[in-house]
This record gives sequence, C-alpha cells and structure tokens, in this order.
Amino acid sequence: MTLASNSNRNFSKLIVFDMDSTLIDAECIDELALAAGVADKVAQITDRTMRGELDYHLALLERVKLLKGLEITKAKDAVEKIELMPGAKELLEHVQSLGYKTAMLSGGFTLSSDRVAKLLNIDYVYANTLEVKNGYLTGVVSGPMTQNLSKEVAFEEIARKNGFLPEDCIVVGDGANDVCIFKRAGYSIAFNPKPILHQHADVIISKKDLRALISVIDSLQ
Repeated sequence: MTLASNSNRNFSKLIVFDMDSTLIDAECIDELALAAGVADKVAQITDRTMRGELDYHLALLERVKLLKGLEITKAKDAVEKIELMPGAKELLEHVQSLGYKTAMLSGGFTLSSDRVAKLLNIDYVYANTLEVKNGYLTGVVSGPMTQNLSKEVAFEEIARKNGFLPEDCIVVGDGANDVCIFKRAGYSIAFNPKPILHQHADVIISKKDLRALISVIDSLQ
C-alpha cells in the first residue's frame, strides 16, 4: 500500500465507489457473457477496455450486443451468484458510521447494482439497464453510465446535491473508466487496479480485501 502526501487533508463526507471488481468480486458483464456462451469474446473486450486500450462507450455497446438472446431468468441467476468483494460490508458500515454519504457509479447493470446497493445500504446508485423483450435480452443497453465521461458527470451531480466539491471527496475504483473521477476527486483509492489507474491514484491497495481501506479512510478524518 502506497500513501500520497495529502493524506492529512480534511475531506467532505462523500465516498464514491465503482461496482465491478471493486464492491463485487467479478465483472457483471463477464458473468452474463458466461451464461450466454460468449465469455471469451466479452472477456477480451472487457480486459482491453479496463486497461484503456478501447473506447469505453463503443466497447460497452459491442459487449452488450453479444448478450442478445440470453433469457432474463438466466441473466438474473448469473448476477445473483456474484459475491460481494471481501470486506465490502465492513468497509461500508465503517464509512457510514463516520457519517459518509455513499455512492456507486457502475458501467454495469441494474440487474446487479440494485441488489448490491440494497445489501450495502448505498445512498446513490447509477448503473445501466439492459433491454428485455419477451423474456430475452435484446442486446441493447441504455442508462446514465453509457458514455466515456458518465462517471464524472454523475460524480459532480451527487457532490453538488450534497453541497460538496468533487475535489473534496473520495473515490474508489479499479479500471480505465474510473480515470475521469480519479482526476476530479480530492483523494483517489485504486483497489487492485489496472496499470492505467496507478498514475492517478493517491493510494494503491493490492490486497483483495476492502477492509484494507478502513485505515486509509481513518487517516483522512
């Protein structure tokens, strides 16, 4: 774990999390792809996107298109099997006990985010919706997190609602689509991140346990 020198600052009571591979121990779209029989194709695109090699918006559309024809019942079963990241409940309970508002900004889907938000009692949730017709996914996605800078827009909106500046808040994420909020936040925590996120992080956590963040958050009080 590497800490930056600004850990003695006072921060606003808002912490923003990514979902996939951060609050949950998987990539939602990869699990859906496995259920749809297109796991290899989607995983390759996901991996390249999180490393910053592919345009996020176009990669999302391409991956979702591959899910066309998956039964919604199988899709729900697939995401409901995804476990929370180790330490997620403990971390969320801790920051909430300190008075933090919590937000989850996900390029994943409401099929998963609704359940995760309920389990962790998260205040603000932004995620995308997979279109369903006659009980099957159509391969179409819509929602507030489909564009390259969607997370930044949502982050600014949530901060403004609470009377905070983004540069006084904390963010946690792992991939290339978190770069935009890492640049805006006052303190950025990279959790088992892809290399592209290292240069934008104030702290890098390589242990796959969110309880490792508790001491970091405490140092910011």
